[in-house]
Amino acid sequence: MTYLSRDSSVRFNFRENLFLAGWEAGPLRTPDDPSQYTSATPGAATPGAAPSAPPGGPAVPTASAIAAQHPLSATGARLTGGLLHEWQRRNATASMPLALHQLVVAGNLDNLQLAIRAAAEPAAPGTQAAPPAPGATGVTPPAGLGYHGPVFMDSDIYKTLEAIGWELGSASIRESPGTQGPRRDQDPAQDPAQGPALSTAFAAFAATTIELLARVQRPDGYLNSYVQASGEPRYQNLASSHEMYCDGHFLQAAVALARGAGNQDAMDIAIRLADHLVKDFAGQARGLDGHPIVETALVELYRETGTTAYRDLAAQFVEQRGRGLAGDSGFGRRYLQDHLPVRERTTEVGHAVRALYLEAGVTDVATETQDTELLNGSIIRWADMVATKTSLTGGNGSRHEGESFGDHFELPPDRAYNETCASIASFQWSWRLLLATGEAKYADHMERILYNGFAAAISTDGMRFFYVNPLQRRVDHYEKDDPGRRREWFKCACCPPNIMRTLASLHHYLATSNDDTLTVHQYATAAIAGAGLTVELDTSYPWDGLVRLRVTAAPAGAREIALRVPAWSATAGLAADDQDESAERLRVPRDRYLRLRRAWRPGDEVRLHLDVTPRWTRPDPRVDALRGCVAIERGPLVYCFEQTDQPARLDELAVIPGTPLTGHAATLPGIGATVQVAVPGRHAPQGPAAALATAPATSAAPGPENRAVTATAIPYFQWDNRGPGAMRVWIPAAPGIAGSV
Repeated sequence: MTYLSRDSSVRFNFRENLFLAGWEAGPLRTPDDPSQYTSATPGAATPGAAPSAPPGGPAVPTASAIAAQHPLSATGARLTGGLLHEWQRRNATASMPLALHQLVVAGNLDNLQLAIRAAAEPAAPGTQAAPPAPGATGVTPPAGLGYHGPVFMDSDIYKTLEAIGWELGSASIRESPGTQGPRRDQDPAQDPAQGPALSTAFAAFAATTIELLARVQRPDGYLNSYVQASGEPRYQNLASSHEMYCDGHFLQAAVALARGAGNQDAMDIAIRLADHLVKDFAGQARGLDGHPIVETALVELYRETGTTAYRDLAAQFVEQRGRGLAGDSGFGRRYLQDHLPVRERTTEVGHAVRALYLEAGVTDVATETQDTELLNGSIIRWADMVATKTSLTGGNGSRHEGESFGDHFELPPDRAYNETCASIASFQWSWRLLLATGEAKYADHMERILYNGFAAAISTDGMRFFYVNPLQRRVDHYEKDDPGRRREWFKCACCPPNIMRTLASLHHYLATSNDDTLTVHQYATAAIAGAGLTVELDTSYPWDGLVRLRVTAAPAGAREIALRVPAWSATAGLAADDQDESAERLRVPRDRYLRLRRAWRPGDEVRLHLDVTPRWTRPDPRVDALRGCVAIERGPLVYCFEQTDQPARLDELAVIPGTPLTGHAATLPGIGATVQVAVPGRHAPQGPAAALATAPATSAAPGPENRAVTATAIPYFQWDNRGPGAMRVWIPAAPGIAGSV
């Protein structure tokens, strides 16, 4: 496989020039091996429950699970146009090829070679064993080992493989002749052969990497390049070693390759690995990984294979959390969510990503074991987190120290950490709660995360990424030597491939089905099939609130279509063929889903109108860092003010809340299409700072040096694409002249 770099001058041939030169891959299990993997149905744990189509997406509850909604089939949704489709296309054509390049440059693939060489070079008979080498310091390998990066480098490979699995699934639908839906997949400015060529390249990378991992894996199923290369004892430093964290990401990659690409090769390795974990940990209090994710991954492997031992081990890990089994990371037990048993916790604490991945696993375990007490506890913590520990953008993690949650209402805009991986983990947790309960608030929160806290992490060209996502950036900002701008890659590169696997699977989160109802949760131009119906969505969302739905196939008899009305939409209008209800007359049901039941026919159309009028938002008064400030939102988008758009210094501007806001379409260099919002405000020039940066406690009345201005806001996800400069989401309200919000 060859990857062509961005400047078209450097080629990487993975098979011939790098890590497989002269090597033969070890054999995988043969088809007649009784232990060979066989894909299960979504109801694998319940014999006789066979679906009409294979399961689709990252989370597929079994037929016996607590589930108010069910994911669509593997081919049940496809993005065909609009913003989300553009993000997914950019992910495949720019971000994912960059990842393949970086896995070489950063040394991730070299680490696998190192592990193979360590296993192939046993000590000669009669020679004295070398003294043990110094172990890792936290997540940093010892000098001299030759290992590249932190001890969890394998996880970046696995997340990339997962992205490839979902992308190959999408590509197979896009490239299939006769695929239904609005054909906006092809960008005429691009080589029409690029799609198939990329798919071929991704498939070759996956096949080659899986061959290599089969050689790395030990006969008992253990798989970890750092531990195998270093010779350190297995599972002796679980607080920091990330061994089962890496395992979890590999299990998820294997599921994605099986469900998305129909590739079962990685599943063989995954089953060996999971069987090893069951043998070494089931029924024991041996230890817990300091970084959860293996819990949700084991449940998904159970859902895919029907092997209940995987679900039971995940349940064991959940119940053991909070009993001191995760060890000492040097950051305290709250950092590892090991301070209280899960059933006794009421709020999220510690490292945000770990806490949220754990909650995804808790929800999976609860639904698959029909444990309503465990599920209700997760629901309570979700509500507490969203109300008191979540930024307006949907981000989580108020503190740089420990990348952690803060206290209730501790939400500083400038010091917000809001790691990108935390947004992804919160998105995954919310999806699982949506499947379990069917409640619109979870889809609302997923939308908030998707268009704001998550989307801001990616540059317009898909080649640079944020690890940290603050809501304010001062013009002279530095964190150590980092100016806080997006970067192409990171020494700890957990976020970029996590972004890629999320975008590659994005179509699976659009809609669900339940009995004879097709429920649409997220709006995009797409083709969707479920509950016997096939429909096309056509929309300019989130720029416009009009969503058109057209039925292209329908069975005999009545079916229901349910459409979510986001909580931010003050009004909603619905028109179905000759029936028309205005936004003013329409009453939104308490569950915020508009439902239409009828015997549908091909050609039937529904038009949903959502109110995307720009609106003012005030913070909760208990958020001390935001008192006296307001923010702008429009539809699902949070807005921000970038210095480049303003008539004066951003830190000298204040806005007048309650005044009318107007939005207008624009095309901006470095950003492209957007909708800007004009915001009435005042400019109060400031002189040199007084001692202790104080000022007289007097209001700034309009005067010759306090003039009326119009500030300009853009969507938060589009900031930092036009060069460095100040930015803020929350902006001061002009004193003494504020209107009502």
